[in-house]
Amino acid sequence: MRLLPRSLFARMVLVLLSGLAVAQLLSFAIHWQERGEFMLRATGMRSVQRIADIVRLLDSIAPAERARIVNVLSSPPLRIALGEPQLAPAAGDGAKAEQAAQYAAVLQRALGDGYALAVMITDAPAWSGHGPGYGMEPGMMGGPGRWGPDAGGAAPFGPGAYGPGVRRFAGVSFVVQVRLTDATLVTFDSRQPSVAVNWPGRLLVSLAVLLAAVFGVTLVAVRWVTRPLKTLAEAAQNLGEDINRPPLDEHGPLEVSRAARAFNTMQQKLAKFISDRTRIFTAMSHDLKTPITRLRLRAELLDDPALQAKFVKDLEEMEAMVGATLDFMRGLDHPEPAQPLDVMALLESLQEQARETGGDVRIEGTARAPFCGHPQTLKRCLANLIDNALKYGKAATLGVEDTAERLRIYVRDEGPGIPEAELERVFEPFQRLEGSRNRGTGGTGLGLTIARNIAQAHGGELVLRNRAEGGLEAVLTLPRKGPKKR
Repeated sequence: MRLLPRSLFARMVLVLLSGLAVAQLLSFAIHWQERGEFMLRATGMRSVQRIADIVRLLDSIAPAERARIVNVLSSPPLRIALGEPQLAPAAGDGAKAEQAAQYAAVLQRALGDGYALAVMITDAPAWSGHGPGYGMEPGMMGGPGRWGPDAGGAAPFGPGAYGPGVRRFAGVSFVVQVRLTDATLVTFDSRQPSVAVNWPGRLLVSLAVLLAAVFGVTLVAVRWVTRPLKTLAEAAQNLGEDINRPPLDEHGPLEVSRAARAFNTMQQKLAKFISDRTRIFTAMSHDLKTPITRLRLRAELLDDPALQAKFVKDLEEMEAMVGATLDFMRGLDHPEPAQPLDVMALLESLQEQARETGGDVRIEGTARAPFCGHPQTLKRCLANLIDNALKYGKAATLGVEDTAERLRIYVRDEGPGIPEAELERVFEPFQRLEGSRNRGTGGTGLGLTIARNIAQAHGGELVLRNRAEGGLEAVLTLPRKGPKKR
């Protein structure tokens, strides 16, 4: 998916933090729900305990004093009335009946077995009141039959019963009727208000602190896990620039140690293979010089001048191929140390050498600072590019573009260019194009290969491209960090 980050580090951080965020949200939702239910249960238990205490108080005083006590104790959200009709059997859905039975059981345990009681639940609109201390006479709860069979499910304390300017209480209403020891009925309307649960600030702060701490730990842990992969990727990339680079550190976790050890073993085998191949080809190319020299001497003894010229031409071509092969093999390794070199002085020396042989070389632009590289191999690289431009393009223009990050050198010619499909193939060893770029011009097919190897050894790149106005352009890009030091 395009929306996913590309790096393994970012993906692991995204997965871990997403899982953590989901877990935190679920935990918060569960806590929020349980907190609301707990507060509701706590409110119900308080009302049960209050009703039980009031029943014991009313049962312990004389009947004449009960009305005064009820008038004092009756206040929202608990209304108390004496002498109300007996509650009708509860009629409603199963959930309400079950809640009423549970409430009655809890209240019965609080009162004891000496009291008979009945409980009914209503969902009437909110009732209201002026607060504690206002008067109340028997029958104010709706009059006879209010909770009887003709009540029609109406709720006690209907809206507007107490006049304007009152405070509303919403929620479930538990209507409880308890028979005292002298058979007096006491009716309670305990309204359980809808619990307005405020946002738990401390819980949110705690979750935020936990999230921040886990985020920091996640960043450290994921970076610790992915850093060896980054190191391994950088080592694999640098291996193409320097096969003899220092081996990876094999310390660390078991998996990391095994991967580093396997990489180091692979590097050693590759270095040995390349070294053996280089020695073999170098020895073969060097040993060919001896028979070529003998053949040249014998060709000088031929009496036929035409045949002698043909032999000498073939031998010169063989010598050129052997010399180019030796240069190619030497280009695979550069034992000289890296050092700062004056790029403009190097280009001017190559320009002067070309002029001595009749070549037309122009320089455009300037380098801002010395470049840290291998002078001899870099000179060979530029010399090969200039030679190609002069052989196949009549003239060469050297353009210099220098920034803080990279040094770019353009070698432009005025020749016919190269077909687009052949721009990469000419970098392969011993590859020559037909037409103007053939063996008759003196090419061996190794000049561009050597030049690209030297560019890559400096951590850079060499590409070819055709110019819109005609001719070929070789672009040598060298990073300012310089080549890897041995």
